[in-house]
Amino acid sequence: MIETILPRVAVSAEAFGDPPEATLYPGEEAIVARAVASRRREYTTARHCARLALRDLGHAPVAIPTGEKGEPVWPPGVVGALTHCSGYRAAALAPAARITALGIDAEPHVPLPDGVLEAVARPEELSHLGALRRCAPEVHWDRLLFSAKESVYKAWFPLARRRLDFTDATLLFDCASRTFRATLHQQGPTVHDRPLTSMTGQWLVTKGLITTSVAITP
Repeated sequence: MIETILPRVAVSAEAFGDPPEATLYPGEEAIVARAVASRRREYTTARHCARLALRDLGHAPVAIPTGEKGEPVWPPGVVGALTHCSGYRAAALAPAARITALGIDAEPHVPLPDGVLEAVARPEELSHLGALRRCAPEVHWDRLLFSAKESVYKAWFPLARRRLDFTDATLLFDCASRTFRATLHQQGPTVHDRPLTSMTGQWLVTKGLITTSVAITP
């Protein structure tokens, strides 16, 4: 499913449950040693997906440690992202020589809880969502906005190594092409000799899920 919104050079693996063969590697166990069972399962399966994707890139299966802000730490030469929500886990990876940064996110296709949209959306985005609802009323655009901003952050953090708040980016969605553009309002890192000021991504709504992706390319 998620492969349809990724660049061709990326590889992915996904699971709609928690397979019994999914196990933790040394260095991962301590991260979820005190976690509740549901958190442990999603963490384990997401890393299982990551190792399947690593195999497809020609890498040996290795532990995927967790960094200072909870981000996955990839082997040298690899960029990628993980995501998980109820009933779904996925990993997307790419060679660092072909993709500079990659972000993915999955969410259930249901409305956001009360009050969350106002906390994550900028005023211009609220009016934009109104127009989008008229274009495609079957889409929960508030949840899609949330997911896309999660993907933007996952692509941003490995490059900037600092927080990007939900309101530090304005997103505009194209209903027909299932794409979006994020304009950043925080000074970004220099990427390929120019400041990072925007990102582009893709989205998909299917099987009761919203999936989004962002890829920064050379």
